[in-house]
Amino acid sequence: MSSSIEIARHTLLSCGLILAIGTIAAFVAQKIRIPDVAVFLVTGIAIGPHALGFVQIGADSALNQIILLFGASYILFDGGATLRLAVLKQVWITILVIATVGIVITAAITGFAAHVILGIPLIVAFLLAATIASTDPATLVPIFRQVHIRDRVAQTVMSESAFNDAMGAIITFSILGVATGSTFSLSASLFGLIEHSVIGIVAGIVLGTLAALLIAHEKWAFLAEYAPVVTVVAVIGAYFAAEGMHASGFMAVFVFGIVLGNKESFGFRMEPGEAERLDEFVLTTAFILRLFIFILLGAQVDFALMKQYWLDGVAVTLVLMFVARPATVFLCALPDRRARWSFAEMLFMCWTRETGVIPAALAGLLLGMKAPGAEMIASVTFIAILMTILIQASTTRWLAQRLGLLETKPH
Repeated sequence: MSSSIEIARHTLLSCGLILAIGTIAAFVAQKIRIPDVAVFLVTGIAIGPHALGFVQIGADSALNQIILLFGASYILFDGGATLRLAVLKQVWITILVIATVGIVITAAITGFAAHVILGIPLIVAFLLAATIASTDPATLVPIFRQVHIRDRVAQTVMSESAFNDAMGAIITFSILGVATGSTFSLSASLFGLIEHSVIGIVAGIVLGTLAALLIAHEKWAFLAEYAPVVTVVAVIGAYFAAEGMHASGFMAVFVFGIVLGNKESFGFRMEPGEAERLDEFVLTTAFILRLFIFILLGAQVDFALMKQYWLDGVAVTLVLMFVARPATVFLCALPDRRARWSFAEMLFMCWTRETGVIPAALAGLLLGMKAPGAEMIASVTFIAILMTILIQASTTRWLAQRLGLLETKPH
């Protein structure tokens, strides 16, 4: 009993420290006008076990996994709720192509580069590339909450980051199957991707409609008073409903957010006061979860593990940032005549491809499964996370301003 109380006290103290230090970090980020995720990551490194040692919550601990799982889900829901159907109608072709074919292009270019730079077998190089190929909604959604970019660009990048996670995970585990000698079928993998996506989307639509019915229907909204709690329950429900059917839980919560965020389009209305309360709750909850996710992610950076692959990891990440991503964006967005992307818009999309929570989770899974080259993959993944968040996230506002994509008013 005493040991469990001791663990509880230690966990509570760590959480209190993370909240207190994270709030100060957010204030600093606001003052220096850069997205807070970059400051949270640096703060996590500083207070983690490899530096000051204030926080020691293991990557494999239940608390960390709960924060990652629920945090990423809730941030995705928040991102979905900010999207507008009218905007998505213009750019859906780009989103679909870049979130599917785009991941393959990114993984192929990065994989060949990793094979040459690291001198590793091609299959292990592709496993690494697939792990870091998807962009991170947990990073990008908060950035676009803070840096107000032209609507269609912000919504394309956020939607791509939400939808490409499923594709990234499927490619990673398909390549793992080949690397470990399991049978691989391209048609089965493609069918699996479509199945995962469709079930995830349906689960999100059903839960979104049900939640809107309970909190915003003129006759049935008997839970309108409890709208914040309904959203939390529905986010968890959408995630597990999809996962239970072997589909993408993250896609389900994102679609749930889109449905709830566009409820007026489907004839649902909330009282102004209740809508404001819900918005404030979502903003605060997403902020707290973002703070925990990125401080813990920073605290878990294993510098001893990264040391061996530092230079090669930086080289691979530079290819990912400056070759693979631009090639992906121009090959996938340029043919979309309906969207008519300008050069400035495509250039901005090339720069917003932060690696974060989902690739970190995939690398963690590969480590746990003792996959070929798992330690090297984990090292390079963390190097990619550090580089893309610290370099790209912190320069988002500056680049948007230079390209004339910054909106003067929050959307």
